Amino acid sequence: MPDYSDYVTDIVHEPTQTEGTGVDLTVAEVYEVAAPGRIDFGGGELEPAETVPHKSEKRDPDDDYEWWSLGAGQYLIEYNESLTGEATVTVQPRTELLERGATHPTLHVEALPRLPLTVGGAGLKLKENARVSTIVATET
Repeated sequence: MPDYSDYVTDIVHEPTQTEGTGVDLTVAEVYEVAAPGRIDFGGGELEPAETVPHKSEKRDPDDDYEWWSLGAGQYLIEYNESLTGEATVTVQPRTELLERGATHPTLHVEALPRLPLTVGGAGLKLKENARVSTIVATET
């Protein structure tokens, strides 16, 4: 099994993020889609969606990190980490995310795009730098 940390840069805390199989990815920012984008057949009218950062706040003034309070709905998450582009990897949601009623698609990528995060039920409290995804072996 390859050492996926060789392909991941900007890891927040390597011992924690590499303790299991693969490498965990952490949330840097959560966005809301504020206005629609456009997708056409040929790409000549391709327009990005307008996004705005979702509000976050500290639970306690002495905290180092902030939390996002996410209601049921669709968001975009951006990772702290990046990929070197030297390998195609599979990004999948962590079990901890799934068991709290949220998910994102599993993708095979060479670079980390912002991913759609779907939050169901009563919502989700998500802490800055939370581990929400894992890079695992790509099936060939």
